[in-house]
Amino acid sequence: MTSSTLGAFLLPDGYARLAPRAVLRESSLLLEATRYAHSRVGDRRVRRATPYASRVTLREADPVLLVPGFLAGDLSLRPLGRALRAHGLRTYRSQIRANVGCTLDAAAELEARLESIAQRRGSRVQLVGHSLGGMLARGIAVRRPDLVSSIVTMGSPMLAPGAHHPSLSAAAEALVRLGRAGLSGLMAEECLAGACARRSFEESREPVPPGIGFTAIYSRRDGIVDWRACVDPLAEAVEVTASHIGMVLDPRVIAHVVAAVRPRDVPAGRTGLASVVEVDRGESA
Repeated sequence: MTSSTLGAFLLPDGYARLAPRAVLRESSLLLEATRYAHSRVGDRRVRRATPYASRVTLREADPVLLVPGFLAGDLSLRPLGRALRAHGLRTYRSQIRANVGCTLDAAAELEARLESIAQRRGSRVQLVGHSLGGMLARGIAVRRPDLVSSIVTMGSPMLAPGAHHPSLSAAAEALVRLGRAGLSGLMAEECLAGACARRSFEESREPVPPGIGFTAIYSRRDGIVDWRACVDPLAEAVEVTASHIGMVLDPRVIAHVVAAVRPRDVPAGRTGLASVVEVDRGESA
């Protein structure tokens, strides 16, 4: 994004936009997708071999709301949701078809979604967000600590949203131009450099209230955002080896997500696999 369209405050000193060639690191996506496919086969085998009565589930954990990244929708997090449900967790979609609109509007819609889930389940909700979705999750946790029990961010450049690959800049500028042409529901210039952008950024930098767990997953192989911008000093930082897009597929990364959202009194080695039939139909991601 050019300096004329991106607010300078979104790229603080110490961070940098990625070089065009950095996207080559995303080529590991194929390997990560292969790992995910193999893990599904292994999960099915374990599920068939384990008596249902002896399976340890994570049903007592707070429900999990999955939030997609920029340009993506709930479909992008379906593999992650499926894997979490295999461990017995309740997962919910954000109901975002494509994360291309105003971030403040998206945050307001997510807050309403969060209220609905919390009321239905009678508990606070855990937020797992990828990229921009993690930034939205962090802002909501600051604003509504009564609804959020923990957040997990995955490749979310909270410290410097402008430290990203040029392809994202081009995509954001294209959305602004389409908005000017009359298409509704797309981000505007205010979302990139005006009061809207500043408010979203400031909300994502406020201290996370006490009692809310915060895990920030990042990868030095990230070919889309500057990994340094993903390491929030207030979070428990977890480094993985994965591409930006592949984070939501790689079973090694998913294992860290499961560890972050499981109840603290359930040992890591005893989660087992649960029947997906138990998950609410129509609500799961």
